Amino acid sequence: MSDAATRIKSTITENNVVLFMKGTKEMPQCGFSSRVAGVLNYMGIDYSDVNVLADEDIRAGIKDFSDWPTIPQLYVKGEFVGGCDIITEMTLSGELDTLFEENGVAYDKEAADKIREANG
Repeated sequence: MSDAATRIKSTITENNVVLFMKGTKEMPQCGFSSRVAGVLNYMGIDYSDVNVLADEDIRAGIKDFSDWPTIPQLYVKGEFVGGCDIITEMTLSGELDTLFEENGVAYDKEAADKIREANG
């Protein structure tokens, strides 16, 4: 396993929710990363963010690790969930709520409902 893959594996193992993104959760550097971070932030999710722009090995390595070509990438309890489109769909359908509930990840249910109401 490469150094990047080892660091990625360690990060997703040590944190319940991890978002590999361009920028940080406080300052996303692309629209797709901003959308996913915005959903997680609004729902009050306690998550770790990894800025792929700060580390080229991680930026390339995460795509190989997940076999997914785009960033952002969300992991919950060590499992790859998806990118921006998938997270958006899961948020609007309620599947993301279910995923968090099944994995014991605390979130603001009222905030999740407000996202759905605003986009319904």
